Amino acid sequence: MLHTPFLIKQIELIFRTSFCDLRAGTAVQPRKLTMEKKMSEKTSEPRGSGAPEPPIIPEQEKSTEGVDILLGDPKRAVIKLSIPIIVAMSVQTIYSLTDTFWVAGLGADALAAVGFAFPFFFISMALSNGLGVGGGAAISRRIGAKDRTGADNVAVHTFVIMVILVVLTTVLSLAFVEELFMYSGAGETTELGVAYARVIFAGSLIFFFTNSANSILRSEGDSKRAMQAMVLGSVLNIVFDPIFIYTFGLGVAGAALATVLSFAISGLLMFHWFFIKKDSYVTFNFRDFKFDTEIVRDIFRVGIPSAVQQFALALTALITNLIIVAVSSTDGVAVYSTGWRVASIAIAPLIGIATAVVSISGAAFGEKDFRKARTGLHYAIGIGFLVESVIAVAVFIFAPQIAAVFTQAETAARIAPELTRLMRIMTVFYPTVALGMLSVSLFQGAGKGTSALIATVFRSLVMTPLFALLFAFEFGWGLLGVWWGLVAGTVIGSMITFVWAQVYLRCMIKAGEAGGKC
Repeated sequence: MLHTPFLIKQIELIFRTSFCDLRAGTAVQPRKLTMEKKMSEKTSEPRGSGAPEPPIIPEQEKSTEGVDILLGDPKRAVIKLSIPIIVAMSVQTIYSLTDTFWVAGLGADALAAVGFAFPFFFISMALSNGLGVGGGAAISRRIGAKDRTGADNVAVHTFVIMVILVVLTTVLSLAFVEELFMYSGAGETTELGVAYARVIFAGSLIFFFTNSANSILRSEGDSKRAMQAMVLGSVLNIVFDPIFIYTFGLGVAGAALATVLSFAISGLLMFHWFFIKKDSYVTFNFRDFKFDTEIVRDIFRVGIPSAVQQFALALTALITNLIIVAVSSTDGVAVYSTGWRVASIAIAPLIGIATAVVSISGAAFGEKDFRKARTGLHYAIGIGFLVESVIAVAVFIFAPQIAAVFTQAETAARIAPELTRLMRIMTVFYPTVALGMLSVSLFQGAGKGTSALIATVFRSLVMTPLFALLFAFEFGWGLLGVWWGLVAGTVIGSMITFVWAQVYLRCMIKAGEAGGKC
């Protein structure tokens, strides 16, 4: 349990760090190569015909502002790298609320259809996010090891693998989209779900590229531009939703099309930075590309477990849907999908912090500085626990008002009481998610993808369904038992993951100091 003095120290450090940054001017510095000034000073000196040429600075010594932050004080890095992503996640929160609001206007069946489609969309995103996390973590470790050429090579491999995955997933998902909904219990909402999913699956290339490019930006500490791309996509989605859903009369398919189009424009912005402006830390040379099996293994070592982790979460949603239908009806699925969306919004700040922890941990492990990794993790957990505690109180108090926003349609009004109850129950696990999510991020940054996978699978595919079934059927609590099963599985699983990460870090620190292995 975190005590008040600890939390007060975290808050004081945030303000002290921010004040120092402002005095030093780091908060408003333009993007630049930090060696640029030194180079210009050297090259501006007059030289005679026999004067020696200025020394060539090795490529790996060049650095961007983001890389300097990544390799500096881990506490400062947590703040500097997290805040832009948290801002972006906050805007995405507004988008998600708006998206649900507009879909809710179509009725409970539309909400349920999107709820049934969500696991399949989540699977597609799991692949793209897994590839991004694997590539990003590998890039951060090479930045920590001062291997810029290696970082460039990983970035190129990430995009090549992306294209291969896009072709496979798009063909398979579009070929079997109707069967996916028929066998997932969608029932009378199948037609709406298929209409939504077809558009999403057709846009797989856009989602994969956008997520991979954003991960690469974050891996090199460039969270500001990663934020700009995310904010652009979210704002456009907010604008496009009512136009495509109602003005064009496309319904749930319009919501999907709005998402695809907004992601596409966000992706074009990052394409401009990488391949036209070319001012990122990593560079791309596809002309001389050759598959390097060691790099592929390094990406997949974290990427595959990360994707499977998210598959596990999607599978958990599918299993939960089946349990809910068994004890209730499709209305229960509408409640669950909407309540889970609110919970996802509530923990959005943790996702921003977790993103920073992956990059910071990767760089620290690349430097072989395991104490730095532990310091960054503990600081991030303290901040995350505090933020989520505040959000939990707010959601608990305003749950009826939040439920009213999502149930304005006459056909959706009947689920409002149950939605209110679910949202209040879920607030119990908000703070403890910080323990598990950020510990998993440390494992990912360290290249321990399998450990991250085991922790996630244990929590989501073992603990959560187990408690949901136990409470719903054995205890006879019905739908209420499913809700409390979600909470129990998440809390217990997160605590176990946190303890595991602490044991691992202690082992790495001792092994590093003794010159041995953990």
